[in-house]
Amino acid sequence: MKNLKKYQSLFIILVAVLIIAGLVWANRKPKMILFYSDSCSHCKVVEEYISANNVKAKFQFQELEVSQNQNNATLLEQKAKQCGLDTSQGLGVPFFFDGEKCLSGDQDIINYFQK
Repeated sequence: MKNLKKYQSLFIILVAVLIIAGLVWANRKPKMILFYSDSCSHCKVVEEYISANNVKAKFQFQELEVSQNQNNATLLEQKAKQCGLDTSQGLGVPFFFDGEKCLSGDQDIINYFQK
């Protein structure tokens, strides 16, 4: 009986540790995000630059499509507001959030990657 209680306690502790580890891992999202639309010509320019210059080997960022995914569009708006941008007239893509700053437009984003 004592061994059973001991194993139950160990099992509960193990499950708690796994739950906590899972929560930490789930909340560990890349700090940098590139928002884009599949139908955006300026986004394609950025995509081509990223591919041609092996940017993903130098920067870790998440890529989120906003025209087909309302959750991603909402996150884009939140990041823009975090940067103090006016979102009342809408937002354009490509849009890059580096964890602190927001960049909009293909040239600003490409210039960021070049530095």
